[in-house]
Amino acid sequence: MTTFTRLDRSIVGSWWWTVDRWTLVAVGLLVAMGGVMVLAASPAIAARLNLDSFHFVRRQFMYLPMAVMIIFAISLLSPLWVRRLAVVSFVFFSLLTIATLLVGPEVKGAHRWLQFGSFTLQPTEFLKPSFAVVAAWMFAEQRRSDEIPGNLISMVLFAFVVTLLLLQPDVGMTLVVSAVWFAQFFLAGLPIIWVVMFVVVGIVSAAAAYSLFPHVASRVDRFMDPSGGGNYQIERAMEAFQTGGFFGVGPGDGSVKRQLPDAHTDFIFAVLGEEFGVVICLLVVALFAFIVLRGFSRLLEEKNFFVVLAAAGLLTQFGLQAVINIGVNLRLMPTKGMTLPFISYGGSSMFALALLMGMLLALSRRRAGTGELR
Repeated sequence: MTTFTRLDRSIVGSWWWTVDRWTLVAVGLLVAMGGVMVLAASPAIAARLNLDSFHFVRRQFMYLPMAVMIIFAISLLSPLWVRRLAVVSFVFFSLLTIATLLVGPEVKGAHRWLQFGSFTLQPTEFLKPSFAVVAAWMFAEQRRSDEIPGNLISMVLFAFVVTLLLLQPDVGMTLVVSAVWFAQFFLAGLPIIWVVMFVVVGIVSAAAAYSLFPHVASRVDRFMDPSGGGNYQIERAMEAFQTGGFFGVGPGDGSVKRQLPDAHTDFIFAVLGEEFGVVICLLVVALFAFIVLRGFSRLLEEKNFFVVLAAAGLLTQFGLQAVINIGVNLRLMPTKGMTLPFISYGGSSMFALALLMGMLLALSRRRAGTGELR
Protein backbone atom coordinates (compact mmCIF):
# COMPACT_ATOMS: atom_id res chain seq x y z
CA MET A 1 0.00 0.00 0.00
CA THR A 2 1.42 3.36 -1.07
CA THR A 3 1.39 6.17 1.49
CA PHE A 4 2.40 9.80 1.06
CA THR A 5 4.40 11.73 3.64
CA ARG A 6 5.18 15.43 3.69
CA LEU A 7 8.76 14.57 2.78
CA ASP A 8 7.64 12.91 -0.46
CA ARG A 9 8.90 15.07 -3.35
CA SER A 10 7.37 13.04 -6.18
CA ILE A 11 4.82 14.71 -8.48
CA VAL A 12 1.88 12.80 -7.02
CA GLY A 13 3.17 13.13 -3.46
CA SER A 14 3.59 16.87 -3.80
CA TRP A 15 0.13 17.08 -5.38
CA TRP A 16 -1.47 15.19 -2.51
CA TRP A 17 -0.18 17.61 0.14
CA THR A 18 -0.98 20.78 -1.80
CA VAL A 19 -4.32 20.07 -3.48
CA ASP A 20 -7.59 21.00 -1.76
CA ARG A 21 -8.71 17.55 -0.61
CA TRP A 22 -12.02 18.79 0.77
CA THR A 23 -12.97 20.08 -2.67
CA LEU A 24 -11.87 16.74 -4.12
CA VAL A 25 -14.25 14.96 -1.73
CA ALA A 26 -17.13 17.28 -2.64
CA VAL A 27 -16.54 16.78 -6.37
CA GLY A 28 -16.29 13.02 -5.83
CA LEU A 29 -19.69 13.05 -4.09
CA LEU A 30 -21.22 15.00 -7.00
CA VAL A 31 -19.75 12.56 -9.52
CA ALA A 32 -21.08 9.59 -7.52
CA MET A 33 -24.51 11.19 -7.26
CA GLY A 34 -24.41 11.87 -11.01
CA GLY A 35 -23.78 8.20 -11.73
CA VAL A 36 -26.71 7.20 -9.53
CA MET A 37 -29.03 9.79 -11.10
CA VAL A 38 -28.19 8.86 -14.70
CA LEU A 39 -28.82 5.23 -13.74
CA ALA A 40 -32.21 6.28 -12.35
CA ALA A 41 -33.32 8.78 -14.98
CA SER A 42 -32.01 7.58 -18.34
CA PRO A 43 -33.61 4.12 -18.86
CA ALA A 44 -37.05 5.72 -19.32
CA ILE A 45 -35.61 8.12 -21.91
CA ALA A 46 -33.82 5.30 -23.72
CA ALA A 47 -37.02 3.25 -23.88
CA ARG A 48 -38.92 6.22 -25.31
CA LEU A 49 -36.25 6.56 -28.03
CA ASN A 50 -36.37 2.80 -28.79
CA LEU A 51 -32.83 2.33 -27.47
CA ASP A 52 -31.44 -0.27 -25.12
CA SER A 53 -32.49 0.59 -21.55
CA PHE A 54 -28.91 1.13 -20.43
CA HIS A 55 -27.73 2.97 -23.55
CA PHE A 56 -27.13 6.28 -21.75
CA VAL A 57 -25.93 4.56 -18.58
CA ARG A 58 -23.14 2.72 -20.40
CA ARG A 59 -22.02 5.89 -22.16
CA GLN A 60 -22.03 7.93 -18.96
CA PHE A 61 -20.10 5.31 -17.03
CA MET A 62 -17.57 5.36 -19.84
CA TYR A 63 -17.29 9.16 -19.57
CA LEU A 64 -16.97 9.27 -15.77
CA PRO A 65 -13.55 7.59 -15.32
CA MET A 66 -12.18 9.59 -18.27
CA ALA A 67 -13.40 12.82 -16.64
CA VAL A 68 -11.79 11.84 -13.32
CA MET A 69 -8.48 11.21 -15.09
CA ILE A 70 -8.73 14.60 -16.82
CA ILE A 71 -9.32 16.33 -13.47
CA PHE A 72 -6.35 14.56 -11.90
CA ALA A 73 -3.97 15.16 -14.82
CA ILE A 74 -4.76 18.89 -15.12
CA SER A 75 -4.68 19.44 -11.35
CA LEU A 76 -0.99 18.40 -11.42
CA LEU A 77 -0.10 21.46 -13.51
CA SER A 78 1.46 24.68 -12.31
CA PRO A 79 -0.41 27.99 -12.86
CA LEU A 80 1.93 28.73 -15.78
CA TRP A 81 0.99 25.48 -17.50
CA VAL A 82 -2.69 26.04 -16.72
CA ARG A 83 -2.40 29.34 -18.58
CA ARG A 84 -0.69 27.67 -21.51
CA LEU A 85 -3.33 24.94 -21.61
CA ALA A 86 -6.09 27.55 -21.55
CA VAL A 87 -4.57 29.47 -24.47
CA VAL A 88 -4.22 26.34 -26.60
CA SER A 89 -7.75 25.20 -25.66
CA PHE A 90 -9.17 28.64 -26.42
CA VAL A 91 -7.66 28.70 -29.92
CA PHE A 92 -8.57 25.08 -30.66
CA PHE A 93 -12.18 25.25 -29.49
CA SER A 94 -12.69 28.66 -31.12
CA LEU A 95 -11.82 27.02 -34.43
CA LEU A 96 -14.19 24.13 -33.68
CA THR A 97 -16.94 26.60 -32.74
CA ILE A 98 -16.47 28.32 -36.12
CA ALA A 99 -16.70 24.85 -37.70
CA THR A 100 -20.10 24.29 -36.07
CA LEU A 101 -21.39 27.35 -37.94
CA LEU A 102 -20.08 25.99 -41.25
CA VAL A 103 -20.61 22.22 -41.10
CA GLY A 104 -22.44 21.52 -37.84
CA PRO A 105 -25.92 19.96 -38.00
CA GLU A 106 -28.89 22.17 -37.24
CA VAL A 107 -30.71 21.04 -34.09
CA LYS A 108 -33.79 23.00 -32.98
CA GLY A 109 -32.71 25.95 -35.11
CA ALA A 110 -29.17 26.16 -33.71
CA HIS A 111 -25.70 25.10 -34.88
CA ARG A 112 -23.86 24.17 -31.67
CA TRP A 113 -22.56 20.65 -32.23
CA LEU A 114 -20.10 18.63 -34.26
CA GLN A 115 -20.64 14.94 -34.92
CA PHE A 116 -17.71 12.53 -34.51
CA GLY A 117 -19.12 9.07 -35.06
CA SER A 118 -21.47 8.34 -32.16
CA PHE A 119 -20.05 11.20 -30.07
CA THR A 120 -21.52 14.69 -30.32
CA LEU A 121 -19.20 17.53 -29.30
CA GLN A 122 -20.30 21.00 -28.22
CA PRO A 123 -17.10 23.10 -28.49
CA THR A 124 -18.48 26.12 -26.64
CA GLU A 125 -18.65 24.08 -23.43
CA PHE A 126 -14.84 23.94 -23.51
CA LEU A 127 -14.53 27.51 -24.75
CA LYS A 128 -16.13 28.87 -21.55
CA PRO A 129 -13.48 27.82 -18.99
CA SER A 130 -10.64 28.43 -21.44
CA PHE A 131 -11.78 31.98 -22.09
CA ALA A 132 -12.15 32.68 -18.35
CA VAL A 133 -8.47 31.83 -17.80
CA VAL A 134 -7.27 33.73 -20.89
CA ALA A 135 -9.28 36.81 -19.87
CA ALA A 136 -7.77 36.61 -16.37
CA TRP A 137 -4.30 36.53 -17.91
CA MET A 138 -4.99 39.67 -19.92
CA PHE A 139 -6.40 41.55 -16.93
CA ALA A 140 -3.39 40.53 -14.84
CA GLU A 141 -0.97 41.67 -17.56
CA GLN A 142 -2.67 45.08 -17.69
CA ARG A 143 -2.18 45.46 -13.96
CA ARG A 144 1.45 44.31 -14.15
CA SER A 145 2.43 46.70 -16.93
CA ASP A 146 0.64 49.42 -18.88
CA GLU A 147 2.78 48.52 -21.88
CA ILE A 148 0.48 45.55 -22.52
CA PRO A 149 -3.14 46.64 -23.28
CA GLY A 150 -4.58 43.64 -21.45
CA ASN A 151 -8.00 45.17 -20.82
CA LEU A 152 -8.41 46.06 -24.49
CA ILE A 153 -7.28 42.61 -25.64
CA SER A 154 -9.69 41.00 -23.19
CA MET A 155 -12.57 43.13 -24.50
CA VAL A 156 -11.74 42.17 -28.10
CA LEU A 157 -11.64 38.46 -27.18
CA PHE A 158 -14.92 38.86 -25.27
CA ALA A 159 -16.58 40.43 -28.32
CA PHE A 160 -15.21 37.58 -30.46
CA VAL A 161 -16.61 34.87 -28.16
CA VAL A 162 -19.99 36.59 -27.80
CA THR A 163 -20.25 36.94 -31.59
CA LEU A 164 -19.62 33.21 -32.05
CA LEU A 165 -22.24 32.35 -29.44
CA LEU A 166 -24.89 34.65 -30.90
CA LEU A 167 -24.30 33.32 -34.41
CA GLN A 168 -25.19 29.79 -33.25
CA PRO A 169 -27.39 31.20 -31.54
CA ASP A 170 -26.92 30.46 -27.82
CA VAL A 171 -28.19 33.43 -25.83
CA GLY A 172 -28.13 31.60 -22.49
CA MET A 173 -24.45 30.73 -22.74
CA THR A 174 -23.75 34.28 -23.90
CA LEU A 175 -25.24 35.56 -20.65
CA VAL A 176 -23.12 33.15 -18.60
CA VAL A 177 -19.88 34.08 -20.38
CA SER A 178 -20.75 37.77 -20.05
CA ALA A 179 -21.47 37.47 -16.32
CA VAL A 180 -18.19 35.65 -15.67
CA TRP A 181 -16.16 38.12 -17.74
CA PHE A 182 -17.78 41.12 -16.06
CA ALA A 183 -17.09 39.62 -12.61
CA GLN A 184 -13.43 39.19 -13.51
CA PHE A 185 -13.19 42.71 -14.95
CA PHE A 186 -14.80 44.08 -11.78
CA LEU A 187 -12.28 42.24 -9.58
CA ALA A 188 -9.48 43.54 -11.79
CA GLY A 189 -10.39 47.11 -10.83
CA LEU A 190 -12.95 48.17 -13.42
CA PRO A 191 -13.50 51.99 -13.13
CA ILE A 192 -16.95 52.90 -11.80
CA ILE A 193 -17.89 54.70 -15.02
CA TRP A 194 -17.26 51.47 -16.91
CA VAL A 195 -19.41 49.58 -14.42
CA VAL A 196 -22.31 51.92 -15.19
CA MET A 197 -21.63 51.65 -18.92
CA PHE A 198 -21.58 47.84 -18.88
CA VAL A 199 -24.78 47.70 -16.82
CA VAL A 200 -26.51 49.89 -19.40
CA VAL A 201 -25.11 47.80 -22.25
CA GLY A 202 -26.31 44.65 -20.47
CA ILE A 203 -29.86 45.99 -20.13
CA VAL A 204 -29.93 47.10 -23.76
CA SER A 205 -28.53 43.72 -24.88
CA ALA A 206 -31.16 41.84 -22.89
CA ALA A 207 -33.91 43.89 -24.51
CA ALA A 208 -32.35 43.31 -27.93
CA ALA A 209 -32.17 39.55 -27.34
CA TYR A 210 -35.85 39.54 -26.40
CA SER A 211 -36.70 41.41 -29.61
CA LEU A 212 -34.37 39.61 -32.03
CA PHE A 213 -34.59 35.98 -30.91
CA PRO A 214 -38.12 34.52 -30.93
CA HIS A 215 -37.18 31.54 -28.76
CA VAL A 216 -35.87 33.91 -26.07
CA ALA A 217 -39.07 35.95 -26.14
CA SER A 218 -41.14 32.77 -25.97
CA ARG A 219 -39.28 31.46 -22.91
CA VAL A 220 -39.49 34.79 -21.09
CA ASP A 221 -43.20 35.15 -21.91
CA ARG A 222 -43.94 31.63 -20.68
CA PHE A 223 -42.03 32.32 -17.48
CA MET A 224 -43.84 35.61 -16.83
CA ASP A 225 -47.24 34.12 -17.66
CA PRO A 226 -47.27 30.36 -16.92
CA SER A 227 -51.01 30.20 -17.63
CA GLY A 228 -50.29 30.84 -21.31
CA GLY A 229 -49.21 27.22 -21.83
CA GLY A 230 -46.07 25.76 -23.33
CA ASN A 231 -44.52 24.91 -19.95
CA TYR A 232 -44.86 21.13 -20.15
CA GLN A 233 -41.43 20.24 -18.77
CA ILE A 234 -41.58 22.86 -16.01
CA GLU A 235 -45.01 21.63 -14.95
CA ARG A 236 -43.78 18.03 -14.83
CA ALA A 237 -40.72 19.13 -12.86
CA MET A 238 -42.87 20.86 -10.24
CA GLU A 239 -45.05 17.76 -10.09
CA ALA A 240 -41.92 15.69 -9.42
CA PHE A 241 -40.91 17.84 -6.44
CA GLN A 242 -44.43 17.71 -5.04
CA THR A 243 -44.55 13.92 -5.38
CA GLY A 244 -41.13 13.44 -3.79
CA GLY A 245 -41.78 15.50 -0.68
CA PHE A 246 -39.07 15.51 1.98
CA PHE A 247 -37.68 12.01 1.55
CA GLY A 248 -38.68 10.95 -1.98
CA VAL A 249 -40.48 7.92 -3.34
CA GLY A 250 -37.30 5.85 -3.51
CA PRO A 251 -34.50 5.26 -6.05
CA GLY A 252 -35.92 4.14 -9.39
CA ASP A 253 -39.54 4.48 -8.28
CA GLY A 254 -40.23 7.89 -9.76
CA SER A 255 -42.89 8.16 -12.44
CA VAL A 256 -42.65 11.76 -13.64
CA LYS A 257 -39.29 11.05 -15.35
CA ARG A 258 -41.17 8.94 -17.91
CA GLN A 259 -42.91 12.13 -19.09
CA LEU A 260 -39.89 14.45 -19.03
CA PRO A 261 -38.07 14.57 -22.40
CA ASP A 262 -34.88 15.94 -20.77
CA ALA A 263 -35.07 14.00 -17.49
CA HIS A 264 -31.47 12.79 -17.81
CA THR A 265 -29.97 16.17 -18.74
CA ASP A 266 -31.53 19.58 -18.06
CA PHE A 267 -34.20 18.32 -15.65
CA ILE A 268 -32.29 15.68 -13.73
CA PHE A 269 -32.64 17.77 -10.56
CA ALA A 270 -36.41 17.23 -10.75
CA VAL A 271 -35.84 13.47 -10.91
CA LEU A 272 -33.57 13.80 -7.88
CA GLY A 273 -36.36 15.66 -6.07
CA GLU A 274 -38.97 12.99 -6.79
CA GLU A 275 -36.89 9.94 -5.98
CA PHE A 276 -34.69 11.24 -3.14
CA GLY A 277 -36.69 14.16 -1.79
CA VAL A 278 -35.99 17.70 -0.66
CA VAL A 279 -33.42 16.61 1.93
CA ILE A 280 -31.02 15.14 -0.66
CA CYS A 281 -31.70 18.06 -3.02
CA LEU A 282 -30.55 20.44 -0.28
CA LEU A 283 -27.46 18.27 0.26
CA VAL A 284 -26.57 18.58 -3.44
CA VAL A 285 -27.10 22.35 -3.30
CA ALA A 286 -24.86 22.44 -0.21
CA LEU A 287 -22.11 20.58 -2.10
CA PHE A 288 -22.16 23.14 -4.91
CA ALA A 289 -22.14 26.00 -2.39
CA PHE A 290 -19.29 24.38 -0.46
CA ILE A 291 -17.09 24.04 -3.56
CA VAL A 292 -17.66 27.67 -4.58
CA LEU A 293 -17.30 29.20 -1.10
CA ARG A 294 -14.27 27.10 -0.19
CA GLY A 295 -12.64 28.04 -3.48
CA PHE A 296 -13.11 31.75 -2.81
CA SER A 297 -11.90 31.37 0.79
CA ARG A 298 -8.62 29.84 -0.42
CA LEU A 299 -8.15 32.78 -2.81
CA LEU A 300 -8.07 35.21 0.13
CA GLU A 301 -4.51 34.09 0.87
CA GLU A 302 -3.37 33.98 -2.79
CA LYS A 303 -0.69 36.50 -3.81
CA ASN A 304 -0.68 35.94 -7.57
CA PHE A 305 -3.22 38.23 -9.24
CA PHE A 306 -3.63 36.02 -12.31
CA VAL A 307 -4.45 33.02 -10.12
CA VAL A 308 -7.03 35.04 -8.18
CA LEU A 309 -8.81 36.25 -11.33
CA ALA A 310 -8.67 32.91 -13.15
CA ALA A 311 -9.90 30.86 -10.20
CA ALA A 312 -12.60 33.43 -9.41
CA GLY A 313 -13.83 33.22 -13.02
CA LEU A 314 -13.91 29.41 -12.95
CA LEU A 315 -15.71 29.36 -9.59
CA THR A 316 -18.27 31.90 -10.81
CA GLN A 317 -18.89 29.88 -13.95
CA PHE A 318 -19.26 26.61 -12.02
CA GLY A 319 -21.62 28.10 -9.45
CA LEU A 320 -23.66 30.04 -12.01
CA GLN A 321 -24.24 26.94 -14.12
CA ALA A 322 -25.56 25.07 -11.07
CA VAL A 323 -27.76 28.01 -10.04
CA ILE A 324 -29.29 28.31 -13.53
CA ASN A 325 -30.06 24.60 -13.82
CA ILE A 326 -31.60 24.39 -10.34
CA GLY A 327 -33.44 27.68 -10.81
CA VAL A 328 -35.01 26.46 -14.06
CA ASN A 329 -36.08 23.18 -12.42
CA LEU A 330 -37.72 25.12 -9.58
CA ARG A 331 -39.40 27.58 -11.97
CA LEU A 332 -37.39 30.48 -10.55
CA MET A 333 -36.11 31.61 -13.97
CA PRO A 334 -36.92 31.09 -17.66
CA THR A 335 -35.97 27.74 -19.18
CA LYS A 336 -32.39 27.39 -20.43
CA GLY A 337 -30.78 24.21 -21.71
CA MET A 338 -27.96 23.94 -19.19
CA THR A 339 -26.73 20.80 -17.47
CA LEU A 340 -26.24 20.35 -13.73
CA PRO A 341 -22.47 20.04 -13.20
CA PHE A 342 -21.24 16.45 -12.84
CA ILE A 343 -24.80 15.15 -12.37
CA SER A 344 -26.52 15.53 -15.75
CA TYR A 345 -25.80 13.13 -18.60
CA GLY A 346 -23.55 14.36 -21.41
CA GLY A 347 -20.03 13.84 -22.67
CA SER A 348 -19.23 17.41 -23.73
CA SER A 349 -20.55 18.80 -20.46
CA MET A 350 -18.72 16.21 -18.35
CA PHE A 351 -15.34 16.67 -20.07
CA ALA A 352 -15.62 20.47 -20.12
CA LEU A 353 -16.42 20.49 -16.40
CA ALA A 354 -13.45 18.17 -15.84
CA LEU A 355 -11.27 20.73 -17.65
CA LEU A 356 -12.71 23.50 -15.47
CA MET A 357 -12.31 21.61 -12.19
CA GLY A 358 -8.83 20.39 -13.07
CA MET A 359 -7.67 23.95 -13.75
CA LEU A 360 -9.38 25.20 -10.59
CA LEU A 361 -7.72 22.55 -8.41
CA ALA A 362 -4.34 23.30 -10.02
CA LEU A 363 -4.70 27.04 -9.40
CA SER A 364 -5.89 26.62 -5.81
CA ARG A 365 -3.04 24.35 -4.70
CA ARG A 366 -0.97 25.69 -1.80
CA ARG A 367 2.35 27.06 -3.01
CA ALA A 368 4.98 28.81 -0.94
CA GLY A 369 6.60 31.91 -2.37
CA THR A 370 5.86 35.41 -3.55
CA GLY A 371 3.18 34.66 -6.06
CA GLU A 372 5.34 33.98 -9.11
CA LEU A 373 3.98 31.43 -11.56
CA ARG A 374 5.72 28.05 -11.47
